[in-house]
Amino acid sequence: MQIGKPGAAESSICQAYPTRVEVRGRDLTGDLMGRLTFTEYFHLLLTGCEPSETQRFFLDLLLVAIAEHGLMPTNIAARMTLAADSGSLQGAVAAGLLGCGPVILGTAEACGQLLAEASTRSGDPQSVADQMAEAIRASGGKLPGFGHPVHKPLDPRAERILALADARGVSGRHVGLARAFRTAAAKAWGKPLTMNVSMPIAAVLLDLGFEPAMVKAIPILARTASLLAHLAEERTSPIGFAMAAAAEAAVAYRAGGDE
Repeated sequence: MQIGKPGAAESSICQAYPTRVEVRGRDLTGDLMGRLTFTEYFHLLLTGCEPSETQRFFLDLLLVAIAEHGLMPTNIAARMTLAADSGSLQGAVAAGLLGCGPVILGTAEACGQLLAEASTRSGDPQSVADQMAEAIRASGGKLPGFGHPVHKPLDPRAERILALADARGVSGRHVGLARAFRTAAAKAWGKPLTMNVSMPIAAVLLDLGFEPAMVKAIPILARTASLLAHLAEERTSPIGFAMAAAAEAAVAYRAGGDE
């Protein structure tokens, strides 16, 4: 029994032949290898097109911005997994990626959806942002892309992305809306909220022509590189079991549970 809507049984990404590999209609060894950077190749794989120089620059920028943020729970889970099974590098990476939800990885995807919706509404950007932020606040929701437990009052990564977007002339409607939401958030919540890195990541990607559904791919790829770095360090300077011991020491045991 088929689940879901039927689709054509085809893929446009890659086909391997006895003497060559074709990727997105291009010869892997005769054309792509030695010519494209990995970032350019990632763009080609993701979209089917090679990026412009501006798109490549900002993909690199965003990947660097979001890759690493210290001993986050995703890195801790990966390191503890490798400590428990030193031969399972792939399992440790998977353990880290499985924890890459919006709390840890960021809300870039939700920011992209918010900005995409805002861009379809009539009115000036500030009025649109004010209305949407107030509605989210009134419903008891959280405004994606705002707030950070460490970076206050500004997230330096977010500010650097916005500055470079302005300097390189890519700040369009979505970057403008991101800034409008900063003002709207302060109005709706009655205090300034930190615009975290997720909002400008989404805004710049949308202004560069990426679809909202693709926005989350950037943080996932970036954090995979970070996980591999933590796991390489774990093999030479292991702290996985030390973190496990610290967790056990920090959590009190209470007999009987919730009874």
